[in-house]
Amino acid sequence: MVQIAVMGAGSWGTTLAKVFADAGNEVALWSRREAQARRIQITRENPDYLPGLGLPSGITATADAAGALDGADIVVLAVPSQTLRGNLAEWRAHLPAQATLLSLAKGIERGTHQRMSEVIAEVADIAADRVAVLSGPNLAREVASEQPAATVIACVDENRARLVQAAVATGYFRPYTNTDVIGCEIGGACKNVIALACGMATGQGLGENTLATIITRGLAEITRLGLAAGAREKTFSGLAGLGDLVATCSSPLSRNRTFGERLGRGDTMEQAQHATRGQVAEGVISSVSVSALAEGHGVEMPITAAVHAVCHRGVGVPETIRALMGRSRKAE
Repeated sequence: MVQIAVMGAGSWGTTLAKVFADAGNEVALWSRREAQARRIQITRENPDYLPGLGLPSGITATADAAGALDGADIVVLAVPSQTLRGNLAEWRAHLPAQATLLSLAKGIERGTHQRMSEVIAEVADIAADRVAVLSGPNLAREVASEQPAATVIACVDENRARLVQAAVATGYFRPYTNTDVIGCEIGGACKNVIALACGMATGQGLGENTLATIITRGLAEITRLGLAAGAREKTFSGLAGLGDLVATCSSPLSRNRTFGERLGRGDTMEQAQHATRGQVAEGVISSVSVSALAEGHGVEMPITAAVHAVCHRGVGVPETIRALMGRSRKAE
């Protein structure tokens, strides 16, 4: 048994808190809102994100960040990618000296174009081998409902990855280890953008052939970027690559796919945001930083560029689809 601090009580943070508790660990679940923390602690439920799903007694909900972090062996960072830097700066003084920092955020930071593990190492002023990443086909509601799923724990220190693996393994959640942090993070950030494209196609009434094409060609451009950034090619055929991509592009539980579908039906960005509980899909933000990262590496990512054009340049979805289909023909 190890002590876990989960920093962020959204759907995925709450789900991972449950998984760690089910694996026999003591878990502190931090929420920025004291009212939410108190409600979770009293009702054993997070009605804002996982209504109707009971949480085990091994979880203690709190709004006290220092208290949650005190004595933690593993610190799970479960806040959005674009707020990670600011949150971590607030928590830095309270991070236990030898704790493993586990990132759940899937994105590339705007402005710096850094991956989340790079942001964590920089802000916390720690070595890269103390930072791990969790990524895979892990839709929160399904995992919280104990439907069988697998994931990847990536860390350049394989022993540290194994420590997290042992702490999070349950009868319904199977973690694998990997040392390719770059590949897992590139896959996790880019799949949200491709899922937006799949949603747009669905919103236009297009069928399975179109979706299979977007997923397949999306994986190709993700792999190109990953290799240019120093990742290993085989990572993209695994759980953190293809697995995560298929789940996010295919499921109505995926906020990115749902957001894209609303845009495909003709909604404005504001209308799509309202339909997804007031949250902007991560892929909308990531399309900016991923496009910039691709440009910096000289990598062509036409689907990502198309999503960026719809979300940030006001280009219509039908015109974007026509432009993609009209690109010059070449060998696969």
